[in-house]
Amino acid sequence: MKKTKINIKGTEIALFSKNENDFISLTDIAKHKNKEATGLVISHWLSAKYTVEFMGFWEQMHNPDFNVTEFSYIRNEAGSNGYVLSSKQWIEKTNAIGIISKPGRYGGTYAHKDIAFEFGSWISAEFKLYLIKEFQRLKEIETNKYNLEWNVKRILSKANYQIHTDAVKNYILPKADYTKNTEWLAYAEEADLLNVALFACTAKTWRDANPKHAKQNLNIRDFSSINELAVLSNLETISSVPKVS
Repeated sequence: MKKTKINIKGTEIALFSKNENDFISLTDIAKHKNKEATGLVISHWLSAKYTVEFMGFWEQMHNPDFNVTEFSYIRNEAGSNGYVLSSKQWIEKTNAIGIISKPGRYGGTYAHKDIAFEFGSWISAEFKLYLIKEFQRLKEIETNKYNLEWNVKRILSKANYQIHTDAVKNYILPKADYTKNTEWLAYAEEADLLNVALFACTAKTWRDANPKHAKQNLNIRDFSSINELAVLSNLETISSVPKVS
């Protein structure tokens, strides 16, 4: 669970990722309206009929275990005089997943970004715009960082591939009965051993399955994850070390 923070008009707002979904602290957003009564701010928003309907429809789109019957009861009561709905009640009654209530000193109420943006809009239109802008900026930074790490791993993999092919040239070819016209077989066999070990297919199998990418001179390694490239890099290094008999 990765946690981070963004700053919206002087208010620090915590975020975390869970199962590739981003959750934003409603408690921190509520501080922008009333630092001393964040729970009441959230409950006031949750109790509105529009909010209940929005969250209910969101849950029906994303949550197969959502209790639609309880949602109907809550929707009928929402907006009436004196009706109050807390995040804990909403979660317990409907099995909601869009809102998470974390207990403890460093806990609070978190919501999926779709819901958090709606709450930001209820705080103020200006606040919502700043919230979306800062969230997008954070995602761009994370994406650029990922791409940089991928490029570094890809370069490292290519560098180790050169070491790997040199090892074939220096240690395998001299011991095998290869002619100049068939020496490429040794390189291909060694490379495909690693491809099969890591990707469960040979380079040719991948090219046959991806003709468009093959025509662009792309290969299976160009579509590998950072972790896969790191493992491949290590395998190439290990494979290039001559074995002592």
